[in-house]
Amino acid sequence: MAKVTSYGAAQTVTGSCHLLKIGSINILIDCGMFQGDGGSKRNYEPFGFEPSKINYLILTHAHLDHIGRVPKLFKDGFKGRIIATKATRDIAKIMLLDSAGILYEEFKTISKKARRRGEEESVMEPLYTKDDVKEVFAKKWCTLNYFEEHKLKQHIRVSLGNAGHIMGSAFVMIDYQEENQHKRVVFSGDIGSAERLIIDEHNKIDEADSLFIESTYGDRKHKPLEQSVAEFKEAVITTLKQKGNILIPSFALERTQEILWLLHEMHDNGELPKCRVFLDSPLAIKATKLYNKYPGHLSDELEYSSGNGNDPFSFAWLESTTTRDQSMAINKVKERSIIIAGSGMCTGGRIMHHLKHRLWNSKNAVIFVGFQVEGTLGRSIVDGQKMVKIYGEDIVSKAKIYTINGFSAHADQSDLIDWIRPVKNLKNIYLIHGESDKMEIFADAIKNELGYDSHIMKTVVPVTL
Repeated sequence: MAKVTSYGAAQTVTGSCHLLKIGSINILIDCGMFQGDGGSKRNYEPFGFEPSKINYLILTHAHLDHIGRVPKLFKDGFKGRIIATKATRDIAKIMLLDSAGILYEEFKTISKKARRRGEEESVMEPLYTKDDVKEVFAKKWCTLNYFEEHKLKQHIRVSLGNAGHIMGSAFVMIDYQEENQHKRVVFSGDIGSAERLIIDEHNKIDEADSLFIESTYGDRKHKPLEQSVAEFKEAVITTLKQKGNILIPSFALERTQEILWLLHEMHDNGELPKCRVFLDSPLAIKATKLYNKYPGHLSDELEYSSGNGNDPFSFAWLESTTTRDQSMAINKVKERSIIIAGSGMCTGGRIMHHLKHRLWNSKNAVIFVGFQVEGTLGRSIVDGQKMVKIYGEDIVSKAKIYTINGFSAHADQSDLIDWIRPVKNLKNIYLIHGESDKMEIFADAIKNELGYDSHIMKTVVPVTL
């Protein structure tokens, strides 16, 4: 009998890691980092399984909560095959190299504090280094197109469908034989909203016996995308007309490219007041180049633009700043600028010094285009805290604060139910990648809308398919 055990993203939204065992074959779906409170410590703990016994690792997409511990998996003995889309492989490389750099900086900071306390022996090595990441990509990957079938063993086949979450994202379909019967188990990965700005809408599946589905926003419905776009444009135009500057803390992957496309459209349509626009994130600059590399993953409009030799993520007023000196020089621009920088929750990165220099000015604006986790600087600003600490200095918050949440790359409750609806022969639904209270609400919605009972996965508690 096939079994699935979740070692992450079970009643939580990070650390995605699900082990499918079919006979003697062990297939790992994702190997992500734990994030948020206590996440860092959990990442250093041993895996709950033997990495050397994993035959295949299938990656749904390149967000760190799905790929962030892959180098550790290799360090701990994994010698199997990695399967993903080509875009996921390429994006994963820049994301993991960036992650290794951050882990090293954290290691240096912790080591420095430990030396002051005389506790050097208590400091662990970084989770992995850039050399460890390079080892991962020195291995031969199996890259698949959407719906291309790949044989793992005589009785096990895998294929990937477009999840519509970020570029290259996929849901995983595994077909296998058990007691002379054909069975299919599907892992959703993260499903994208039905309304997307820059990439193709998700595919759907026709049949499955067992479905493991994310439930991040299974408790709610998103604000319409059109409304969020209108709010974004109004915030930008109003601030620039008042000769203010706009800060956009943005995630390097997907969200930044969406913002660039919106500004591109505003520029070409004559909606964008004269200004200077800075993309001040080396990681986002690299990610944007990869979005241009795979135009087939883009929406029809953007693919058409790219096919005509246009860069949908660039326009005349955009300046990409890669070096620290270029980034610091932006502070000399006194008015009418838009600065896009990471991190998206203001937990580090170049956005920090921009906030320090501009948050206190009431002419300026900060536009948050992503969810701000409790305990982050971004959340403090969104919640209206009048004084925040940046680089050890108290900074008064007087800038206009906008929170625009309709750009979510995750499907909401309605999208998820619509994605499940056409699946035939469905016998089991397992909820993963969500918080417990949201999963319970989602389970009720599935029952009411579709008539299915759902099982909420628990960490390290196997289920038999």
